[in-house]
Amino acid sequence: MPHRSATDPDRYLPNHGSNAYVVDRYGLDLRYRVEPNRLEGTATLTVRAMERLEELRLDLVGLRVSRVEVGGRPAKHAAKPRSLRVRLPRPVPAGGTATVVVTYSGNPRPAKGPWGETGWEELREGVLVAGQPDGAPTWFPCNDHPGYKAVIDLTFTTDAPYTVIANAPVRKVTRRAGTRTWEFHRTEPTSVYLATVQLGRYDVVPLGTREDVLVQVARPADRAAAVAHDLSRHDELFTTFEELFGPYPFAAYTLVVTADELEIPLEAHGASVFGANHLDGTMPADRLVAHELAHQWFGNSVTASHWRDIWLHEGFACYAEWLWSERSGGLPATALAAEHHVGLARLPQDLLLSDPGPERMFDDRTYKRGALTLHALRTRVGDEQFFALLREWTHRFRHRTATTADFRALVAELCGPKAEKSLTPWLDAKPLPKLPPHPLPPPTL
Repeated sequence: MPHRSATDPDRYLPNHGSNAYVVDRYGLDLRYRVEPNRLEGTATLTVRAMERLEELRLDLVGLRVSRVEVGGRPAKHAAKPRSLRVRLPRPVPAGGTATVVVTYSGNPRPAKGPWGETGWEELREGVLVAGQPDGAPTWFPCNDHPGYKAVIDLTFTTDAPYTVIANAPVRKVTRRAGTRTWEFHRTEPTSVYLATVQLGRYDVVPLGTREDVLVQVARPADRAAAVAHDLSRHDELFTTFEELFGPYPFAAYTLVVTADELEIPLEAHGASVFGANHLDGTMPADRLVAHELAHQWFGNSVTASHWRDIWLHEGFACYAEWLWSERSGGLPATALAAEHHVGLARLPQDLLLSDPGPERMFDDRTYKRGALTLHALRTRVGDEQFFALLREWTHRFRHRTATTADFRALVAELCGPKAEKSLTPWLDAKPLPKLPPHPLPPPTL
């Protein structure tokens, strides 16, 4: 693990991000040639100072910066292996803003870290960007921290045969000799690790019959039948999750199916990415399709302020799998909870759900124990209060960041202090608690 500085805003992500400023908007104008894997970009950042700024530290990995301007004036800058330091021509006072323009280029590569390789990854034909948790700096300069959200405007020019998928609907495509320029609508506020581009020889077709949200799938033409088969119930899934969790939080949702096989599916703001092995015509990944869709509410709209609270993403998405199972004719959540509780009880009892540590943030126990925590709460308070709680959570923190403390406060407000207190052994102690008997009467407020 890299050395951690006292100024790091997130101790799970050493030497990433800065508390000194936030970025309210990223304007990305990118040009990419597939065969040489050559990226040229101009990033325009609207920066807001949280304290007096004389220097700006941006996260950037493996790309060369040729020019920086601040407020239209050239600015001195120095590149380090994983960051770019910009000397501001004039100090920016706390609360003040500045426009920073960075011109850069290079051959983007994944970043190597404790969680493997993240970020920009070449496919056999195209590109996949998987930013969680530290891959965003592999393709644009940013303040890489989950707790800071910004809107993103993206224009992407690439070779004509390729289709580009990003975090928002396409506004316009301009064709020129040998290239196409894809201009996307501005995103809702998002954390930079959720920003993505997916590039491939894809056909993009509507998925389902929804009128309120653009739902579509991007896949190679030769995968059309297999993908259509495996997503035949997706409209029902989408409707079920809106009923349980509240309105879908973004303007669009795109499922990308690559020609390559992938180890695991990936979520991004307004998109999910699956390998050819996940949607192969035999419906092997139905629960994973549900998991990634659930992340649009839990993780992508309501985002953990710090990585220690990742159970707010993965525990909720895992429990959404169980909810879809019981709504779609599979095992009920009660049976799945009992099964996974037995499995977790056999494993080492050394995980603290509210702060699992960076080495365990993607441990399967974080996912399953998070789901069991929610099931125990549901058992205690009953379905009416539980699902009202989830819908209020996604409404109150829509497009915002939140903490475990925020969730507990909402539980106390809507379900009562006894229900909130019942979360303590699940969240703040390592031994696995027993599941409460089913059902329990709602606690007295």
